[in-house]
Amino acid sequence: MLMKSLHLLSSSIFLHRFASRSIASLSSLPRRRIIVRIRNPSFSSPFPPILSRPISSGKVVAMAKESSSSTSSTSQKHTNRLAAEHSPYLLQHAHNPVDWYPWGEEAFEEARKRDVPIFLSIGYSTCHWCHVMEVESFEDEEVAKLLNDSFVSIKVDREERPDVDKVYMSFVQALYGGGGWPLSVFLSPDLKPLMGGTYFPPNDNYGRPGFKTLLKKVKDAWDSKRDTLVKSGTYAIEELTKALSASAGADKLSDGISREAVSICAKQLSRSYDSEFGGFGSAPKFPRPVEIQLMLYHFKKLKESGKTSEADEDQSMVLFSLQGMANGGMHDHIGGGFHRYSVDECWHVPHFEKMLYDQGQLANVYLDGFIITKDVMYSYVARDILDYLRRDMIAPEGGIFSAEDADSFEFEGAKRKKEGAFYIWSSDEIDEVLGENADLFKEHYYVKKSGNCDLSSRSDPHNEFAGKNVLIERNELSAMASKFSLSVEKYQEILGECRRKLFDVRLKRPKPHLDDKIIVSWNGLVISSFARASKILKSEPESTKYCFPVVNSLPEEYIEVAEKAALFIRGNLYDEQSRRLQHSYRQGPSKAPAFLDDYAFLIAGLLDLYENGGGIEWLKWAIKLQETQDELYLDREGGAYFNTEGQDPSVLLRVKEDHDGAEPSGNSVSAINLVRLASIVAGEKADSYLNTAHRLLAVFELRLREMAVAVPLMCCAADMISVPSTKQVVLVGSKSSAELNNMLSAAHSVYDPNKTVIHIDPSNSDEMEFWEEHNSNVAEMAKKNRNSEKVVALVCQHFTCSPPVFDSSSLTRLLSK
Repeated sequence: MLMKSLHLLSSSIFLHRFASRSIASLSSLPRRRIIVRIRNPSFSSPFPPILSRPISSGKVVAMAKESSSSTSSTSQKHTNRLAAEHSPYLLQHAHNPVDWYPWGEEAFEEARKRDVPIFLSIGYSTCHWCHVMEVESFEDEEVAKLLNDSFVSIKVDREERPDVDKVYMSFVQALYGGGGWPLSVFLSPDLKPLMGGTYFPPNDNYGRPGFKTLLKKVKDAWDSKRDTLVKSGTYAIEELTKALSASAGADKLSDGISREAVSICAKQLSRSYDSEFGGFGSAPKFPRPVEIQLMLYHFKKLKESGKTSEADEDQSMVLFSLQGMANGGMHDHIGGGFHRYSVDECWHVPHFEKMLYDQGQLANVYLDGFIITKDVMYSYVARDILDYLRRDMIAPEGGIFSAEDADSFEFEGAKRKKEGAFYIWSSDEIDEVLGENADLFKEHYYVKKSGNCDLSSRSDPHNEFAGKNVLIERNELSAMASKFSLSVEKYQEILGECRRKLFDVRLKRPKPHLDDKIIVSWNGLVISSFARASKILKSEPESTKYCFPVVNSLPEEYIEVAEKAALFIRGNLYDEQSRRLQHSYRQGPSKAPAFLDDYAFLIAGLLDLYENGGGIEWLKWAIKLQETQDELYLDREGGAYFNTEGQDPSVLLRVKEDHDGAEPSGNSVSAINLVRLASIVAGEKADSYLNTAHRLLAVFELRLREMAVAVPLMCCAADMISVPSTKQVVLVGSKSSAELNNMLSAAHSVYDPNKTVIHIDPSNSDEMEFWEEHNSNVAEMAKKNRNSEKVVALVCQHFTCSPPVFDSSSLTRLLSK
C-alpha cells in the first residue's frame, strides 16, 4: 500500500500479539488484526485490501484453476539464474521470462546499481496459488517486461528461507491482519518493505487492480514519492523489531498463569468446538494438532483432580475430532496420510497437498488417542500415516521429504494440472476396477454417479468436481457390515482389497510433484512419531490385523526409520566440530544455516527416540544441540529464543516466535525440551535448564494471559514447569533383552505428558559414564538394581522411588494408579 505514514501501534506487546505463523494457523484462531491507518490524501493507493484467502473469490478461483500448470509444460525459451538453484520451487520458475534472482547480494547490488525497487515473491513448490500466479503473470511476456524494466525480481522458497519469509509475512500481517502464499512484497534496494500482499490476478477484474496495473503504479510511486515510501518501510521495520523481540519482565511466570494457562486455553478452544463435525473453529478446517495436545493435557489434569465429568467432555471433543478427520476426505483413504486442510466444515473436500509437518504431528495425536482409549481405530490411523511416509516420502539414505503437491495432470499428455486430479474418482471408474464389490465400496465411501462433493455449500461452490468423488466414510463400520450380511472382519478385508486395487490403478496416473527437500525441523517431528509408535503400538492386541494401506509392520521397524532419519541429519546436515546444523538438504546441504525450529524440533525428536529405546548417543546429541541452541539463539538478557542467529544482514527482523499454529513455535517446543532435559540430568545443569525455561515463559506472560488459544503448546509448557516433580520411570537391564523392550512399551502405554523414561544398561561402560557425569542418582540406581536375569523398573517422584517391579504388566499397573 502506498502510504505517507504508517500508524502502527507503538505498544510492542500489542503488536507482538498479532504476528502469526501462517495463514493456515490464522484460520483456526479468532480473528485478529493490528489496527493500521493509512493517511495520504495526495495520491490514491494502487494496493487493495489483502486477499488473505484467495479462495474466497469464486470467479478468480475458477479462472485460476483452468490456468494451473507445471514446469513440464513451460516453454524453455527463457532461462534465468534460478536454473542454478537446488530448491524445487525456484527450479519451477527457472524458465520464466521474468529475470529472477535468488535471494542474495547479487540481486541487492543490482537493485542499488539500477536504483530500482525489488519485487520479492515468496512461495513453495506444492503451493497451488503460487502455481496459479506463475502461469498467469510470471509466464506472461508483458508482465515480465514490466518487472524486468523497472524492478529487480527475487524468488524465495519459504521452506528454504523461513527467516526471510518471516520478515515480510510479519509486515503484511501487521498491515492487513492476514497473509498467505504466494507472498508478494515490494522492497527498497536496502530491503525495507514498501507494500505487499498475496496473490494478484494479472488484469484488473472482480473489483480489484491486476498485477500489471499494480506494477505500473508502484513504479510511478517510486519515481515520485520515494522518500515517503522508504521512510514508511523503515518505520515499519523499526516497530516490528520492537514488537517481535519482547523481553521478560520477571525471571519466571506468575504462579497463577503457570497453573491456569492450560484451563484458560481449554475453555477458549471449547467455545469454538464444532459439535456436529468435530474440530475447533469453522471452515476452512485445518488440523492443528497442538489443540488436540492441549485438550488431552487438560483432560489428564481434570481426571487427576477428580473432575471426571469435565475430563470426559474434553476427551469426547478430542476423540470426536480425531474420528471426524480420519473419516473425512482430508484423509487419503487409498494411499494413507492427510491432506493439508478441508475447505468445508465436514472434513470432506480437502486442499490436496500433503505436508510432512502435518503427518508427524497427526501421527502423534492419533497415537495419544490409542494410548488413552486402547481403540485400534486410532492406532490404525497412526500406522496409515507412517506407512504412507515409509512408502512414498523417504529417501534411500533415510531423510524424509517435505511435501507432495495438490495439483497433478489428469492424464499423460494433459496440458494443464488440476487440483486433486490424482485423488478423485468417478463412479464408473470404481465400477470398472472393483466389479462385484463396487456397490459395497461406493456405499461405504459415499460415492455417487453425480459426484459426492455436495455435503456442504463450501465443498464445491463452482461445480469443479461434478461427477467426481472424494472418498468419505459416513456410516458405522458394524452397521455397514451387518447391512451386507458380513462379519466386521470380512467387511474390512473386502474394503482393504478394494483400496489396494484402486491404489494400483491410481499409480498409473501422473503423480503430484514431490518436493524432495529434507528439512531438519520437519524431520524432527516425524522422528518423534516413528519412535513413539515403535513402543506404543506394542500395546495393540496380538490378534490385531489391518488392511491396506496399512502394511502390518512390526512396531520395532518404526524405530529403525526414526534412527535412519536421525543418522541422515547427523551425517549430512551437522558439523561435528562447530556443533551446528544446516537447515535443509537437496543435492547437498542448503546455503541457509539452521533456524531455531530446526534445533528445537530435532531435540524433541531425539528425546523421544532415546526414551523409546534408542541408544544413549541420541540423548548425548540432544544435550549438545541444546547447548548450541542456547549459544546461537538465546536472548540471555531478555529471555526466550530468537528465530535466527542474527548474523545475516539481509534478514531485517530477529523474531521471538510464540504462535503455535500449523507447526508449533520453536519457543514452545524449547520450553518443553528444557523441562524434559531437567528431568533427565541433575544438579546445576538441571537448574540451568529450568531457569532458562522459566525466563522463556515469562517473556510471553501477556500472551498466555490474554490469548492462550494462540499458544496451546506453550500453555502445556507453563503447566509442566509448575509440576513440583516430574515422574521418572527408570529401567535397568540389558539392551539386548526382549523384556526391556516390553518394559519400554509398558512405560509408554499410559498417557502422561509429565513423565520421563530413562533406560540404562549397567554393563555398558559408556552409559554408566554418561550417568555418573549427568545424574549420579540414576547411576546409583543402576548399580543397586543390577540383575543379570531380569529387567528392573522403578517409578520415582518427589525424591522417592517405588519398590522395584520385574515385569511389564506390573509396571503398567503401577503407572496406571
